[in-house]
Amino acid sequence: MDLEFTIEQGKLWMLQTRVGKRTALSALKVAMQMVDEGRITREQAIMRVAPEQLDQLLHPQFDPKAKFDVVAKGMNASPGAAVGAVVFSSDAAVHYHNIEKPCILVRWETTPDDLKGMVAAEGILTSHGGKTSHAAVIARGMGAPCVCGAEALKIDAKAKECKISGTDVVLHEGDIISINGTTGDIIVGAVPLTRPELTGDLETILEWADDVRHDASRGRLFGVRTNADNPADAQLSVDFGAEGIGLDRTEHMFLGDRKQIIQSFILADNDGQKQQALGQLLQAQTGDFEGMFKAMDGKTVIVRLLDPPLHEFLDDPRELAVEIARAEGRGETEVQLKAMRDRLARLDSFQEANPMLGLRGCRLGIVYPELNDMQVRAIAGAAASLKKQGFDPKPEIMVPLISTVEELKLVREQIEAGVQAVAEAEGVELNIPVGCMIELPRAAVTADEIGEYADFFSFGTNDLTQTTFGFSRDDVESAFIPQYLAKKILKTNPFETLDAGVAKLVKIGVEGGHKANPTIVCGVCGETGGDPDSIQMYYDLGLDYVSCSPYRVPIARLAAAQAKINSNGG
Repeated sequence: MDLEFTIEQGKLWMLQTRVGKRTALSALKVAMQMVDEGRITREQAIMRVAPEQLDQLLHPQFDPKAKFDVVAKGMNASPGAAVGAVVFSSDAAVHYHNIEKPCILVRWETTPDDLKGMVAAEGILTSHGGKTSHAAVIARGMGAPCVCGAEALKIDAKAKECKISGTDVVLHEGDIISINGTTGDIIVGAVPLTRPELTGDLETILEWADDVRHDASRGRLFGVRTNADNPADAQLSVDFGAEGIGLDRTEHMFLGDRKQIIQSFILADNDGQKQQALGQLLQAQTGDFEGMFKAMDGKTVIVRLLDPPLHEFLDDPRELAVEIARAEGRGETEVQLKAMRDRLARLDSFQEANPMLGLRGCRLGIVYPELNDMQVRAIAGAAASLKKQGFDPKPEIMVPLISTVEELKLVREQIEAGVQAVAEAEGVELNIPVGCMIELPRAAVTADEIGEYADFFSFGTNDLTQTTFGFSRDDVESAFIPQYLAKKILKTNPFETLDAGVAKLVKIGVEGGHKANPTIVCGVCGETGGDPDSIQMYYDLGLDYVSCSPYRVPIARLAAAQAKINSNGG
């Protein structure tokens, strides 16, 4: 406690008391010392450290002694602080990285094409989007600082400059800025950073938290897994204490140089071209899965089949239309123009009015069964190869965006046939569970039917929240969510903390799944899987585990233990 007092004429007067503010290191040290002195129990020590405070120990922060002026603010989309030169393209970010000069990638909003630049940059800054936008989700997964929805930024990427509304500030490529993803602050110039180190106290209290989560006498086990898409993130997650992978988003394996391969499949003119592309993807994905399963040896890895709409892998048709206009102006031959126009027509044919509700998820594998076949062969092939080498791979296959039991029945039969074919060809026994995501209201309310054909459920609360509210998660956070929060129409942002209405659908889904299949495993892999308040609700709803980005695993481990203590009488 923070105490204020005075002494007057030999008498002590207590003036005020309030909860004392402490850094994460201080909170940890005080709790550990009180356990050592026998004043409190380990469980009480676990409850005295706020999970959110651990961000201070996992990410660089502004030096608390530094003085600076904030020129603009955005949403605190991914914690930590970064300093670097402004760049307006992924190529520029890669160039700065190659010459060992830190940079901040500044974009209106990022897309999958920006992944290489996001990896190369120290931090990401966007003028559009919210905490579940592409930039925010990817940044949190990488542990990179990110500020989103900074509307004061007027970015002209072609001119390589950015004006800040309400000020005289104009940023040009190469200018140094600092961003704080923990607070949303944007500062012109370099702010000194502190880089906290993981301490023995943190490791100890997380071990105590794990003991509580794994103690069956205190209620059911409550696991913490991670969302990871490559071997490096898988290994990082293990280092942070993840007990498995709850979500491997295979679409992230199709980016970079491989984007041309998936484009070749989508735009193939004949079966030969399509099979050639599938063969290249099979080889690439098999290698990816081998790396993932090896890093998580003996631990569950849930692989989600391809989920996003195909247009996300294609070039922007509007950019091609501009190129055609320029080619016409240059007087290109009619043959060249026809080829470009034909390609534009093909690109336009894949555009959807509302792609989040269109040809994506399990629908992709039903319309293009060869995609599912390729991915299943890669998963099973990688598992078979590692088994022969003496490893213990434990992949599970997850079908996204299920809405009817018939969809899952069809896709499950396809998956099982593919796994069996690989097992027979390789001469090994493969037991790969098959489950699905519950991310549509219809799936939740018919979980008693769907659960009959699922070994596990994973609640994808990003899409479940989106389809329950009728909100677009990519737009509402900068459009009207701030006003809804200010006017108390919403108590919290439903994309950050589980909404009570969405929680009711999760409850229906959990109960329905267990009714159909008493041994079904239920978890969550949406953004709220790393939120402490949501973790408490998930435990109370009967889930078996939460899955979150690698850098939030320590936070989730502590929050999960606290949830169990709270719900089982302290």
